[in-house]
Amino acid sequence: MVVENVKNIVVIGAGLMGHNVAQIALMTGYKVTLVDIKDEFINNGVAKIDEGLKKLEAKGRLGEGVSASDVMGRLKTNLDLTSAVKDADFVLEAVVERMDIKKDVFKTCDVNAPPHCILATNTSTMSITDIATATNRADKVIGMHFFNPPILMRLIEVIAGEKTSDEAMEIGVKVSESLPCLKGKRFVAKVLKDRPGFIVNRLNAPVGIYRSYITDYAYEKGIPWEQIDADTGGIMPMPPYVLADYVGLDTSYHAANYYAETLHPDFKPGKVTTMMIKEGKLGRKTGQGYYDWSKGRPEPDMSKKAGLLDLELIMAIRLNEGCRLIEEGVVTGWKVIDDANMAGMNTPGPFGAGKNNWEKYTKKLDEFVEKSGREYLRPCELMRTGKFVKMKK
Repeated sequence: MVVENVKNIVVIGAGLMGHNVAQIALMTGYKVTLVDIKDEFINNGVAKIDEGLKKLEAKGRLGEGVSASDVMGRLKTNLDLTSAVKDADFVLEAVVERMDIKKDVFKTCDVNAPPHCILATNTSTMSITDIATATNRADKVIGMHFFNPPILMRLIEVIAGEKTSDEAMEIGVKVSESLPCLKGKRFVAKVLKDRPGFIVNRLNAPVGIYRSYITDYAYEKGIPWEQIDADTGGIMPMPPYVLADYVGLDTSYHAANYYAETLHPDFKPGKVTTMMIKEGKLGRKTGQGYYDWSKGRPEPDMSKKAGLLDLELIMAIRLNEGCRLIEEGVVTGWKVIDDANMAGMNTPGPFGAGKNNWEKYTKKLDEFVEKSGREYLRPCELMRTGKFVKMKK
């Protein structure tokens, strides 16, 4: 199979990610079938796609002479997964992050889709290799991790499972590159090894270990969250505790537990986060987290700093994790890490500064580990020696 033969794409899951992926696939010119388990889910997804396309049409962004109704004419819907994948060339699963459900979906797709069909999962955390065990075509199973929302965020990570073929990866990359992005050129990062968090989420995950340490310390000392947010000096689009509330404390809590199980116990959520989860204070979605959201997005007083949050230490943590990604064979060099982080998070990766400051950063990490006992943050060999500097590609 070659990418030119990909005509029919099936998107499973009509939620935020699913309908967004379906829309950009339609805009590319693919025939798309949107699948979900209830009419109301599909109808809502179709309405969002139609609304999005009409807005683009009004701005002239669908192409000359192309209408929203033209694009919508390539969309089908189906409540029955078995029949939906009968003519599929490419399947993209975007259902709930539960391994049992994903495996059920992939088993059904494997039995009913044509032999040439590629099966992709949009999971942000789960093992592609494990998901592939539900099929008899592990060579054709890939990860295709979009960042939210896919129509605006440039990054797609294409992930190889242990048995994924080079051909399947190449098709996944080519399909990904064909999908439009409204905020710049699409960037596709190849993830060569199936490791927790892939590239961008993994790169930034260990910062949570540091933030958890700071959070518990501040709570014990009665230091307000806004003073720690003020430590960032306003250089971030959202300061750390506002952002944590915005994303949802339950989301970061579950992610931390996942990394604690798959990478190291140091990722385990701290006392404050665990307490807030038990109290139902999940942030924006519940109206209360670190801040009160009942009157909209909080605007913390940034005039008084706690002097606790060390931005250089955060850069050191991310540099160390980037070096680990190279050591583990997830990527071959650091340029793709920096580029992927910019495309997925709109912030620079750690290597631009790190290649000139790795000795200072190594010392900072060693000092923090001695103080905190968080051994996972101990500099890895590639960072400690600085050999990564020559491993750009």
